[in-house]
Amino acid sequence: IIIFLFFYLFFLLFGVGGVIYFCVQIRNVQILPVDYEIEYICRGSRVIVGPKVRKCLPNGTWTEITQHSRCCKYIFSLFLRNGRVALKPPGPPVEGTVLHYSCHAGFILEGRNITHCTKMGKWDSPKPVCLCKCGWESQTKLYIGALFPMSGGWPGGQACLPSAQMALDLVNNRTDILPDYELELIYYDSMCDPGESTKLLYDLLYTEPIKTVLMPGCSSVSTLVAEAARMWNLIVLSYGSSSPALSNRDRFPTFFRTHPSATLHNPTRVRLFQKWKWTKIATIQQTTEVFTSTLDDLEQRVKEAGIEISVRQSFLTDPAVAVKNLKRQDARIIVGLFYETEARKVFCEVFKEKLYGKKYVWFLIGWYADNWFKIKDPSINCTIENMTEAVEGHVTTEIVMLNPETVRGASNLTSQEFLGALMTRLGGKNPEETGGFQEAPLAYDAIWALALALNKTVAPLKAKGHRLEDFNYNNHDITAEIYRALNTSSFEGVSGHVVFDAQGSRMAMTLIEQLQGGSYKKIGYYDSSQKNLSWFGNDVWIGAGPPADSTIVIEEFRYVSQKLFAAVSVFAGLGILLGIVCLTFNIYNSNVRYIQNSQPYLNNMTAVGCMMALAAVFPLGIDGHHIHRSQFTVVCQFRLWLLGLGFSLAYGSMFTKIWWVHNLFTKKEEKKEKRKHLEPWKLYATVGVLLAIDVLSLIVWQIVDPLHITVEKFTKEAPKGDLDVLIQPLLEHCTSEKMNTWLGSPPHLVFPSHPCVVYGYKGLLLLLGIFLAYETKSVSTEKINDHRAVGMAIYNVAVLCMITAPVTMILSSQQDASFAFAALAIVFSVYITLVVLFVPKMRRLITRGEWQSEQQDTLKTGSSTNNNDEEKSRQLERENRELQKIIQEKEQRVSELRHQLVERQALRNRRTPSSVTNQNHSNPSPPSSQADPTSLLPPPGYPNPALDNHSPFTNSSNLYQADSKMSRNHCHNSQIPLLYK
Repeated sequence: IIIFLFFYLFFLLFGVGGVIYFCVQIRNVQILPVDYEIEYICRGSRVIVGPKVRKCLPNGTWTEITQHSRCCKYIFSLFLRNGRVALKPPGPPVEGTVLHYSCHAGFILEGRNITHCTKMGKWDSPKPVCLCKCGWESQTKLYIGALFPMSGGWPGGQACLPSAQMALDLVNNRTDILPDYELELIYYDSMCDPGESTKLLYDLLYTEPIKTVLMPGCSSVSTLVAEAARMWNLIVLSYGSSSPALSNRDRFPTFFRTHPSATLHNPTRVRLFQKWKWTKIATIQQTTEVFTSTLDDLEQRVKEAGIEISVRQSFLTDPAVAVKNLKRQDARIIVGLFYETEARKVFCEVFKEKLYGKKYVWFLIGWYADNWFKIKDPSINCTIENMTEAVEGHVTTEIVMLNPETVRGASNLTSQEFLGALMTRLGGKNPEETGGFQEAPLAYDAIWALALALNKTVAPLKAKGHRLEDFNYNNHDITAEIYRALNTSSFEGVSGHVVFDAQGSRMAMTLIEQLQGGSYKKIGYYDSSQKNLSWFGNDVWIGAGPPADSTIVIEEFRYVSQKLFAAVSVFAGLGILLGIVCLTFNIYNSNVRYIQNSQPYLNNMTAVGCMMALAAVFPLGIDGHHIHRSQFTVVCQFRLWLLGLGFSLAYGSMFTKIWWVHNLFTKKEEKKEKRKHLEPWKLYATVGVLLAIDVLSLIVWQIVDPLHITVEKFTKEAPKGDLDVLIQPLLEHCTSEKMNTWLGSPPHLVFPSHPCVVYGYKGLLLLLGIFLAYETKSVSTEKINDHRAVGMAIYNVAVLCMITAPVTMILSSQQDASFAFAALAIVFSVYITLVVLFVPKMRRLITRGEWQSEQQDTLKTGSSTNNNDEEKSRQLERENRELQKIIQEKEQRVSELRHQLVERQALRNRRTPSSVTNQNHSNPSPPSSQADPTSLLPPPGYPNPALDNHSPFTNSSNLYQADSKMSRNHCHNSQIPLLYK
């Protein structure tokens, strides 16, 4: 009694924690007898948690020594008015104890349906209340026909059924979900047997009441139910079917499932391929239906993602040949689809072929046992050390059926709270011995998905004049609305985010693990519904990082030599300065006659075109070394327009001069008068037409087939050192889709306008320009006095263009040679053109002075044959005009004298009529003496001497005598030239 009292006093002083210590001390001194019992008593309202009575054992220890005894306040009541309370675990509440509240039929739970006992001995939420469903006595029931496999090959209903019932209780107690309806579950045990399920399905369909939705379990039963349900317009929602065959919408048009398909691993694999920048993979599979369909789905997905399956191997029992083929075809990233026993065979062969290490990555299924590679297998001849070495670093994917995050979803429960409530429902059953415990969250979310979908259909059906209770097996409209609502489902469940793909399969999260040091480590999660990869960043690789999917190829772009670009740019810049000087000189001296006769406006166009062509040298040498690739297309267009328009202005103005010189001076005689009047607007119009053709072709080309960047690849080069690396030289070009089909050329040619224009239109212009320059080489004209220099410039441009175009086309893959040849051709042709056209004019005006008068300029042109001819022609024209004036004056004087002569003759005849008559009768005069005075006129075109201002006749008698003398003696022909002179 004294010892007991001492022990009780010690308990009160030091609490329950001192009991064990005290027992140990007693055991050491061996005072208490065997079978001695002690009882714990707590003060006040506290209660004992743990063993209340302990007995001293023969070995000197107490019973249940591993369990602590504690005191906890009993601050709650298990009574809930109009409801019930479930305690987990049973017994007095301690830290971690969970209470689950639910209401009786006809009442609604107001408040949280779950609460936890905290370290402070308090509950984390107040007790809820059950409110009466006033006015809801007329609730309509909607029936769900379900098949839960409580036994058989997969007894998943053992945990899935309680989970579904728990979800139904919560849904029916919610006021915001189906307030006018109550869901009721009618279920049978399918035993996961298709034959038994056929009979049960018949009972569900042909017995009252009408079922709105069917919920089968395992894949074989779901296949049967989903294929038949279409005949009754029933939606099928499965919670435990993973067969990829159920994703066939043509065969199962109304099927949905919250259990992800076995193909759900594939989106995760594809995402990892993209993360690690792999575009080439290999596969090896065991030839069974599930792996074949999974691999077919993977092949389709990687194809859409731009990933190639370069090697595809399969085997039935022996993977040796398949593994050797993977090695032979340089497979690096390998996806393996096989069962666990075959996995050991595969990796034994992998070890033998050395198909592991820093260059290889294997992807396996995640539902193998954690130590699968350490299990002794008589079918392989590899040690555990060999297997451990071969599997190191491989990656696995596994579907997550319980949300790893602490979030409250549509049911207001976290995943851990759900597990606690489920354990209460199961009554303390061992989860590992309870079928379907892993899939229970999927059954729970299936009920919530159905309830939310039905709730979503109430308003649309009401708008159409329908109600859910009107559903029957012939009503397509209600079925379509339920299908549409389920197909658009999206909510947070205890298994994760619930959403269905186009085939009705659940899109769930996938756990990604990697074998590191012989044990699996979580390296990330992937949510295929939201395409969200949660990456932990703790992946480990044997090498410096993730291996390459093939031999590493390093891309290196080739750029134009900077020294070459700088040198050519200097020449181009000096050429532009020369063009500015020439243009300024021509404009400043445009009022000088010699410059005017060379058509200065056309020469100005030539100078501007030359400067534009030289300016194009700069973008011609700009590449990815200077600008970002996104701006490279703008540079391509810029060089295209500069060279195209520069050519049109420079060559077009020179071609126009030669064309009109040829047109005026090599034609027939009837067009010679046109030489005197060369209208300048025709010259400008010709240049404008050539320029308009070029601008139009450039605009059409840019709109219809714009330039874009293409990359030319060269033969890979092996650098020194690592043999697993190759150098891939690249070269950027500006091109268009139809450039080659149009007999085009690379856009870095000298004149890279529209490809058809380069070899057609502009090529003909060059040839025609050469021909016209040759034809007019001996022509002399004052209107275009520099056409011979223009001809020389045309020779220069045409020859350089015709040589440069094919050469740069051949050298297009050699960036330095191509740029140098094209740029120097532009520079030389422009230099020669400017020097030939403008330097002679500068020299002439500088040496002779632009202040010289026209007459002085005329007298000093003896050294030039061309200028002498022109000056003589002008002199003759002036003399001709003066002689025509003199002739007109003489003719006027002759007419006056004749008139006077006629008057005098008439007067004389009146004075001496008789003498004249006698004389005429006696001496008849020759016919010439009787002629009209007009007969005395000289031949046409010759001036009459009598009309000369210097005539020797001073009176009428002298004039008459001279006239009669000329009539008698007849003027000799030698006098005619004298009279003309």
